Amino acid sequence: MRRTATGLLVLMAAIFLVSGQFLAAHPVWGYVNAFAEAAMVGGLADWFAVTALFRRPMGLPIPHTAIIPENKDRIADTMAAFLRENFLTPAVVARRMREMNLAHAVGAYLAEPGKGGTSRVRAGAGELLVEVLRSLDPERLGTQVRGALAAGLERLPVAPLAGKMLSAMIADGRHRPVIDSLIRWAGLVLEDNEAMVREVIHTRANALLRFTGLDERLANSVLDGLYKLLAEVLVDENHPLRAKVEEGLAGLARDLVEDPETREKVERLKRELIANPAVAEWWTGVWERLRTGLIAAVRGEGRADASFAALADSFTEMGAALRDDPRLQHQVNRFARRTAVGIASRYGGQIVQLVSETVKRWDAEKVTSRIEGAVGRDLQFIRMNGTLVGGLVGVTIHAGSQLF
Repeated sequence: MRRTATGLLVLMAAIFLVSGQFLAAHPVWGYVNAFAEAAMVGGLADWFAVTALFRRPMGLPIPHTAIIPENKDRIADTMAAFLRENFLTPAVVARRMREMNLAHAVGAYLAEPGKGGTSRVRAGAGELLVEVLRSLDPERLGTQVRGALAAGLERLPVAPLAGKMLSAMIADGRHRPVIDSLIRWAGLVLEDNEAMVREVIHTRANALLRFTGLDERLANSVLDGLYKLLAEVLVDENHPLRAKVEEGLAGLARDLVEDPETREKVERLKRELIANPAVAEWWTGVWERLRTGLIAAVRGEGRADASFAALADSFTEMGAALRDDPRLQHQVNRFARRTAVGIASRYGGQIVQLVSETVKRWDAEKVTSRIEGAVGRDLQFIRMNGTLVGGLVGVTIHAGSQLF
C-alpha cells in the first residue's frame, strides 16, 4: 500500500509535467494540469502527516514529528489508564460478569462430548498432560523432584513428628494390630527357620547330650516353648511381655519428642537415607513408573485407564449439573463475580502497571513498527485519498478561476 500511494504521487507528478507542455493547445489541459498540481500538494501533505506520526520525514529534525517514538512513555501510561478506567474497575468487572453466565458455559463445555464421543476433559486436558510428560526430560525432572523432596525432608523434624504419631496410636489403641502382626510374623520366621534353631542347639550341646539324644529333645522343648509364648502373647492382651512391648513403645515415643540424643540419632539416620545412592535410584524408578503410568492412564492403556476415566466422568457429571441447574449456576456465577471483582480491586493497579512498564521497556522502533503494522494500511489510504481529493479541489479552483 505504501508503494501504491507513492506510485500514485509519482504519476501525478508525471501528468503535471506532461500537461504543462500542452496548456496552449486546448483548455482541457489546464484542468488536467490543475488536477495534477493540487493532487501532488495533497499527496505530499498527507505523506508528511503520515510519516510524522512514526518518524522524522527525510530524517530532518522538524518539530512535532516522530510523534509516537517521542511520546512512547506517555502512550504507555495513557493505555494503562484506559485499561484501568474501562476494564479493571470493580464496577465494570461486576457489570460485565453479571451479563455473563460463566457457569453455564463451563458446564456445557465439560458436559458435551468431544470428537469421537470422548470427554472434553479427557481429550483435551489428557492430551496436554501427555505432551507435557513426554516433552520433559524424565531423568532431569525426576532429579528435580527428588531434590525438592530431599530439601523438604531435610527441613522437616522427623523425630518429634514420629513420636507424636506413635503416642496418638498408643492412646487410641491402634498399635495393638501392629503388635499382633509382629507376633504372627515372628511365629512364621521361627517356623521357617526351625532347622537352623535345631542346628544351633545341636552344635552348642556337649558330646554327652548329643550321645544320649537329649539335644533333640532340648531343641523341641525350646521351639515348643517359643511357640507357646508367642501364642499366649497373641491371645492375652494383658500378657506381661505385651505390656513390656507397649511400655517400650511409649518410652520410644517420649524419647522421640523429648530426648535430644534420640532425636539426633533419628535425624542422622534420615540424612544418611537421603544421601544414600540406593534411595536416589529407587526414587528414580518410582518416578519413571509414575510418569509412564500417568501417560498410559491418559491414553487409555491398561488398568490405569479406569481411574482416569472415572475422573473424566466426574468432570462430565459436574459439567452437566452446572449446565442444567439454575440455582447452582447462580451460586457459581456469584462466586466468580466476587472473585473477579476482588482481583480487580486488589490487583487492577498492578496489572495496568505491568502493561505500562512493558510498553515502556519496548524499543521505540519496535513500538513504532507494531503500531504502523496494525494501522499502516489505512494510513496509506489516507495518502491516496489526499492525492485524489487534492486533485478534485485543484480542478474546482481552476474552474472557478476560469468562470470568474
